Amino acid sequence: MAHIQEQLADLAAMPPARLRAEWRRLHRGQPFLDGMTPSQMRRAIAWRLQEKVHGGLPPARLRELDRLAAQLEIDGDIDIGDAPSLKPGSRLVRHWHGHAYHVTALEDGFEFEERHYSSLTQIACEITGVHWSGPRFFGLKRKRSKIS
Repeated sequence: MAHIQEQLADLAAMPPARLRAEWRRLHRGQPFLDGMTPSQMRRAIAWRLQEKVHGGLPPARLRELDRLAAQLEIDGDIDIGDAPSLKPGSRLVRHWHGHAYHVTALEDGFEFEERHYSSLTQIACEITGVHWSGPRFFGLKRKRSKIS
């Protein structure tokens, strides 16, 4: 752990040429991002150093970033305001017609009645028998009120 702390401390004094060399070393030849300031390079290198020691983003976060990048490519904009974010292991409980339904959030979907589902909407449809927004059914998303 002390080694990583020393590396992070050394970044503060590195000149831009040394930062670029460190970038190439850590990213194994990935192209350097033109226009980055030395401060941005230091932060990006620090992230990469810590990622190598402590691990990177969880697979679910990487998938979400890929989804947002694809949405930006297609629509020119991204909408992140309404996306529910559940940590793996989170439990959702919904009472419906006198019965309590329990759902567990997983890294790659949800578990309901010992079966895997990729979305809450699939589970809500199975419970109700009709199409229903899963996030709304489980109380993660409120119905938008109309402004008149």
